[in-house]
Formats: sequence, C-alpha cells, structure tokens
Amino acid sequence: MKNIIPIFLLLFISTQVFAGGGWPQPKGKSYFKLGQWWVISDEHFTDNGGIDPNVTNGIFNTSIYGEYGFTDRLTGILYFPFFSRALYNNTVSSTTGEIILPGEAINSIGDTDFGLKYNFWRKGSLVVSATLTLGIPLGEDRGGDAGILQTGDGEFNQLLQVDAGTSLTIGKTNTYFNAYAGYNNRTKGFSDEFRFGLEGGVNLFNDQLTAIFRLYGSQSLHNGNLEELITSTTIFANNSEHLTFSPEIAYRIKDNWGVTAGFAKALSGELIFVDPAFSVGIFAQF
Repeated sequence: MKNIIPIFLLLFISTQVFAGGGWPQPKGKSYFKLGQWWVISDEHFTDNGGIDPNVTNGIFNTSIYGEYGFTDRLTGILYFPFFSRALYNNTVSSTTGEIILPGEAINSIGDTDFGLKYNFWRKGSLVVSATLTLGIPLGEDRGGDAGILQTGDGEFNQLLQVDAGTSLTIGKTNTYFNAYAGYNNRTKGFSDEFRFGLEGGVNLFNDQLTAIFRLYGSQSLHNGNLEELITSTTIFANNSEHLTFSPEIAYRIKDNWGVTAGFAKALSGELIFVDPAFSVGIFAQF
C-alpha cells in the first residue's frame, strides 16, 4: 500500500479574488467569499521529487473567507472551512483483487485561519503590507478507524507575510501585480516553511471579468523533529515542498457580487499530490 502526505496548498491564499495582496480593505468595507475547494489524486510526488502511485485520496472543503477594514490601513481576515471531508478508497491487492484495507471517510470542520493585515507604506499606486496569520487547529488530526484521515494537522502555526502590490492601466485595461514572501512557524515538531508567490490580474469587458494568474510555492527548512509518516493518509505534511501554478477567473454578475472558478497544479514538489485542485465560489463586497 502506498499512500501520501501532500501539503494543503495555503487555503487562505488560494481563496482570494479581488481581495488580499498588499491592499487592505477601506474602513468599514468588507469582502466575503463562499467557496468549495477539492482535490482527488491517485499519484504523488515522492520525497525526492519523483512520481509514484497511491491509493486514491481526496479532500473537500466548504469554506467562508472574509476581510473587513477596521481602518483604512488595518484589515481583519478570516478563513473558516465549516465543512471538511477527507477520504481514501479501498486498497486492493494487485494480484488477488481482494480488499486489503477498506476505504474510509470523515466529516468535520477544518483548521481555521485568523489574520490581521497592516498597510505600512504606500506611494502612488504601490502598496506594501504585512500580515500575521494564526492557524487554529480546529480540524480532526487522527480520524477514521486507522487514525490516518485528517481535516487538520493538530498544530498551531503563525505565518508572517509581506506583500507588495501595484495597479497599472495599460491603454484602457486595468491590471494589478503582487508579490509576497512569508515565514510560517509550525509547532509540535513540524518544520518551519518559507513561502513565496507572484500574482497578476487583468480586468476585461469593462471590468466585469477578471483573469488572475498565480505562481506560488513553499520551501521547508527541515528543522523539525516530527517523523515522516509516509504510510499515512493526510493532507498536512511535514517537510513538503511545491511550486504551483494557479489561474482563476472572477465574473461580476452585479457591481458587488459575482462568481469565481479556478484550479491549482503543482509543477514540481515533494510529498504532494500530482493531480490539480479545483475551486469555485460566490463572492460579495459591501
């Protein structure tokens, strides 16, 4: 049996559309998104970057993401996966066809992120902000009869991130660009992580449609002492690494609400699913 420990692709980054980046929400303004994210995969990148098969694993997260401007510079952030389902299929013998390990699934809430973003510098269209995100371990870290299903990793982490963004008008087209770097301090023996990313977006059809392109990754510092649970079925890994490409589109149905759809595909990685993750959502601005 070959199962996998992939990393969860930074939920709160992958759920942002028209929000996040270096821009805080204006005072009294807010952004909310009801989103569905999922991944199902039967292959994974190994700890040396190769590709191996695994028993089909999957996770589905239904979440609320929100931002609220306490002041013009300080924004509160919440990511709450109020329903999370993790599963794996039957493990079947390749020689006899018998079921070696029956498949299982668990349902619970997921690990939740609380954050504060502060815009400490702006000049013209350039903004630079810092965000402190606290990862609260509300999910299940040892679910199922075998104790190998997870909707959370059981550890409290702190991510400090700096974003720099700018907006440009090219002809009659509005665009934006953002870059970030962050340090994720993990506890309970998990290795810390360096996180980084680039993002660009372009508004089309009188700003009704926005196309977004992201390239982001995570690099482990390999400074933890948690053993690699290679035979476990979980989506929260120690010493996982990846470089991921993630396009997304957002369509405004009305001035203050619309829909989104996108996917995220790891271009390379270690201990991470090969198959892409998908997301859809409904967003609103007030």
